[in-house]
Amino acid sequence: MSERPASSDSQTSQKALTITQLIAGMAMFGSATPVSKIVTQAAPVFIASLFRVGLGAVFLAPLAWRRRETVRDIATGDWMRIGFIALFGMVGFSAFMLYGMRLASGVTGAVVMSTTPAVTAAASMVFLRDRSTWRKLVAIGCAVSGVLILQLGGSGAETGGSLWGVVLVFAAVCCESAYTLLGKTLTKNMDPVLVAFLASALSIPLFVPLAVWQWPSFTPSDFDVGVWTALVWYGVGTLALGSWLWYAGVQKAEGATAAAFMGVMPVSALVLSYILLGEAFAWVHLAGFAVVFSGVLLMSWEHASMSDDSETPEED
Repeated sequence: MSERPASSDSQTSQKALTITQLIAGMAMFGSATPVSKIVTQAAPVFIASLFRVGLGAVFLAPLAWRRRETVRDIATGDWMRIGFIALFGMVGFSAFMLYGMRLASGVTGAVVMSTTPAVTAAASMVFLRDRSTWRKLVAIGCAVSGVLILQLGGSGAETGGSLWGVVLVFAAVCCESAYTLLGKTLTKNMDPVLVAFLASALSIPLFVPLAVWQWPSFTPSDFDVGVWTALVWYGVGTLALGSWLWYAGVQKAEGATAAAFMGVMPVSALVLSYILLGEAFAWVHLAGFAVVFSGVLLMSWEHASMSDDSETPEED
C-alpha cells in the first residue's frame, strides 16, 4: 500500500489552517455588533471606544514591531491616508456604531452591518472608478431592500430599533467602507496588520479628550464580569485578533477563496445577537437578513469572477 506524500499532508494541513483563520476572523468581526450593544448599555461611548482602540493597539503592537523597519519609509501621503483611516475607521465607526446600537436591536444592527460589502462596492465605483457590473448593482439593491424590509415590515417594537438607530449604524457602515477603500490603497505596499496598528495608535489621542469629558459619568465599580469581558473582547477580539486572523488567512488564500468567507460575518452577527442578547426571533428578521445576505453572496461571486479574470493568461 502506497504511503501518502508528506507534502500532500502538509498542504492539506495548511489549507485547513487558512480556512480556520478566515472563518474565525470574519466571525470575530461579526461579533462586534452584539458586543457593542452590551458595551454601550453599560459604558459611555467614547470611553468604550478608547478602551477598544487602546486594547487593539496593545495587542497588535508585537506583530507590528516585526515590521518596524518599514515605518521610516512611509510616505507623507500614506501617513495622511492612515490618519483618515484612524478618523473614519476607528473614531467614526466606533462612535456611530455605539450610539446606533443604543437605539437599535442587535438583530437590526446585524442586518444593517451586513450591507457593508454592497456599500463598499458602491463607494468603490463612485470614488475609485471601479467598473459596475450587474452583480454589484443587484447586491446594492439587495442591501437597500433588506434594510427596508426590516424597518417597514414590522413596528418599532417588533424590529427593536428606531429609524435613528438604523441611520447611525448605517453611518458606521459608511465609515467601515471608507476604512476598507483607504486601506486598499495602502496595503498594496504596506502590511495590513501594521496599518491596523498605526491607525489604532493614531486614534487614541483623538479619543482622549472626549473620554475625559465623559469620565465623570463612568463608574467602573458598577460593571460586572460580563461587561468587562465585553469591553475587552470589543478591543482584543473584534479589532485586533479578528484583523490578525483575517489578514493571516488572506495572505495565504486566493482572492476568490477569501471572498467566499465574507458571508461568515453577517451570519455571526445575527446568530450571536440571538445568543448573547437573548432577542426574540421574528420572521421579518429572517426575511430582511435573507435579502441582504443574497447581496453578500453576489459580492463573493463578483470577487471570485474578478480573481478568475486576473489569473487567466493573456493570449499572444
